[in-house]
Amino acid sequence: MTVLPGWLLGHTVTVEPYAGSSAYGPVYGAPVAVACFLDQKTRTVRDKTGREVVSSSTFYARPGLVCPPESRVTLPDGRRTTVIERLDRSGGGMPTPDHVEVQLT
Repeated sequence: MTVLPGWLLGHTVTVEPYAGSSAYGPVYGAPVAVACFLDQKTRTVRDKTGREVVSSSTFYARPGLVCPPESRVTLPDGRRTTVIERLDRSGGGMPTPDHVEVQLT
């Protein structure tokens, strides 16, 4: 398995994984710094229900990242956003890097 090379991971975002909700609102896990490649481009994507929504940024990280939809993410410029969808991208045995794609509001 090939993964994203370290030289591509020039950005760092902070992820607070969504853990569910309580009587007091959303519950998040401890913040984790994640090395990634950040693409700040607006595009239309589909959320977990299949509805079309606008994504303002997407980041790519190494496999194994715990970052379910509704997780909070702080970008390098300090802007806080939430996860629309987290997608595993496998090279399927091809010489392309396995990675995680995370689409953000």
